[in-house]
Amino acid sequence: MPNLFSDHIPLLRPWLGKAEIEAVERVIRSGWISQGQVVEEFEKKVANYVGAKYAVATNSCTSALHLSLRLMGVSSTDEVICPSFTCMATANAIHHTGAVPVFADIDEKTYNLDPKKIEGKITTNTKAILVVHQIGLPADIDGFKLIVNKYRLALIQDAATALGAIYKKTRLGGDGGPTCFSFHPRKIITTGEGGMIVTDDKRLAIEAKSLGSTGASISDLVRHKAKGKIIQQYFSFGYNYRMTDIQAAIGVVQMRKIDKILSERKIQAKIYDEAFTKNEKIVIPYVPKYATHCFSSYMIRIKNSKVSRDTLIRKMADLGISCRIGIQPLHFEPFYKNQKKYKNVSLQVTEMVANDSIFLPIFPSLTRSQQNHVITSLLKII
Repeated sequence: MPNLFSDHIPLLRPWLGKAEIEAVERVIRSGWISQGQVVEEFEKKVANYVGAKYAVATNSCTSALHLSLRLMGVSSTDEVICPSFTCMATANAIHHTGAVPVFADIDEKTYNLDPKKIEGKITTNTKAILVVHQIGLPADIDGFKLIVNKYRLALIQDAATALGAIYKKTRLGGDGGPTCFSFHPRKIITTGEGGMIVTDDKRLAIEAKSLGSTGASISDLVRHKAKGKIIQQYFSFGYNYRMTDIQAAIGVVQMRKIDKILSERKIQAKIYDEAFTKNEKIVIPYVPKYATHCFSSYMIRIKNSKVSRDTLIRKMADLGISCRIGIQPLHFEPFYKNQKKYKNVSLQVTEMVANDSIFLPIFPSLTRSQQNHVITSLLKII
């Protein structure tokens, strides 16, 4: 198989090695490769790490969000407020419930949903706020809790990119939840694909585990251990959102590395900050006092430069450096632009940030010489 990272500096590269390979091999040799004991071990490790009572592993963060929304009572008659400055998966989860996403604007400094711009979006159909902790930076959770308490709304947290980030001394997911994480390769740790709900709500955890396993009253593992003496029942329709033990085996090893992963990302972000902070054409990430950023991505904004953002990306690619444009607003996507109810959506800050933002490479195995090449190349181009 060709080495897809050999001819350039990629935007990201998962930190995987011999330990993950050996862990997967043990699962395969065990004969039990679907959802089982290793998934349970992974769930406990993540729950303990963030400070939550319960965790439910899923096959993606999208499915984790969908289960959370459904179990918080969101249905086809409802609206859910969320940012447009996010991955399509956030809105997809809302659509899966039959509800309607309502886009609100972001804060110009944090790029997270702005609590001050929420109340004007609330209607009699509003059921929940889906907050995204974007690019690894915690949003203003207390600000949103004031709103949901005032209007009796549900609060679901999309922390897909933010495992390990801290809000006021508490890791995201440690405030009771439901909070959802992603284990896609671009995230802090990876299982290839995968997601997880963390919560302090026992009922939600039990029902999420059942709904995510086709609605069955018991797991395959429990049925297997009973040697056929117990038969599952179905009290509700469900989904096949199960994570496998093969994936979870990778996740267990990745959780052993998470402190090193976060530390290296923090170091790299600091190197970028120091290189760019005095350059008037570059806006570096802002981190408010209440937050500890986990830097799942490093996003800058290019301002007052004769070189456009898109030209910059092309020139960086010519130098063997892979960058990406910033997050594309969902209300500009064809799916929404072609719907009448979204035609007049205007989100000034979201659109401004999207126009001039760019992601730079950041990942644990990025070498100092590679990062210096990124820095010197970018400064030379602009």
